[in-house]
Amino acid sequence: MSNKGAMKKSNTFLAQRSNPMDFPNYPRSTSLVLSKSPSIEYPSIVNPSRGEQMLLSCHSHPLAQTYSSDPFTCMGCKEYGAGTRFTCQHCNFQLHEFCALAPTTLESHPFHCQHPLGFCSKPVKGGILGKRCDICCKPTAGYTYRCSACSFQIHPCCAMLSTEMTFAVHPHPLKLIPGMTLSSGEAGGPAGGGGSISCGECKRKRSGRVYGCTAPSCDYHLHAVCAKNMINGLRANGIMSLEKPSMLGAAAKIASQVVIEFIGGLIEGLGQGVGEVLVQNIARGRCTSSRRRRLE
Repeated sequence: MSNKGAMKKSNTFLAQRSNPMDFPNYPRSTSLVLSKSPSIEYPSIVNPSRGEQMLLSCHSHPLAQTYSSDPFTCMGCKEYGAGTRFTCQHCNFQLHEFCALAPTTLESHPFHCQHPLGFCSKPVKGGILGKRCDICCKPTAGYTYRCSACSFQIHPCCAMLSTEMTFAVHPHPLKLIPGMTLSSGEAGGPAGGGGSISCGECKRKRSGRVYGCTAPSCDYHLHAVCAKNMINGLRANGIMSLEKPSMLGAAAKIASQVVIEFIGGLIEGLGQGVGEVLVQNIARGRCTSSRRRRLE
């Protein structure tokens, strides 16, 4: 991201504390703390020191590089993060470090060598399901890197990953398994890469690309979305994955509840109707029996 130049001020900013209501009872674990981030580095032209105020084109107030172990939501990419960030002292505006200092173009990125990826500050509208990142398969609601030739797009945080990496959670190097990209539909393995593979960290099966262990006798796999948590500062600060609520899942849950209540009401109504018919038939039967007795 381009900037308007660093401000020559000596004021030291304090990290904004996140509202505890935004992350209720988020789990921490000291065993997850990583000594070093495995991410690749952006070729940024700005190297600010902690506390130095800067003006960036994305915000009207000066921002400063700060640190807090509390989680936050980046106002750029709309993804979670923790640790180092750029913070505004005048409002609650916070950015990931890589979102604040991201270059305007990524040339020959390992995930997409054939075309350059351009920085986009606004997401592309993609229908009811919305657009998703071609690496982690999560929605893109803010900053992205996008290919103008083939619509390939990734989160800035996912752009910090590479095709082969070493993480502190596993002793062997991991390599991204070839898979089908969401935009191009190029098949090279399981759809999305991870739909049928269980992750060694979250122990789940989910969509998105997957890293596999390069050791011949090791069957360890790691979701790209789980690897991203080792880039955005969550794992480095001992925070387990924070999942945003799925709008589609919430809508499906509400719809299913409505259907269940409707069917329940229908059955109840039918039950009442059947009961009324039975009562009426019993009453009619008693009246008929009484008339016959009188006639006899």
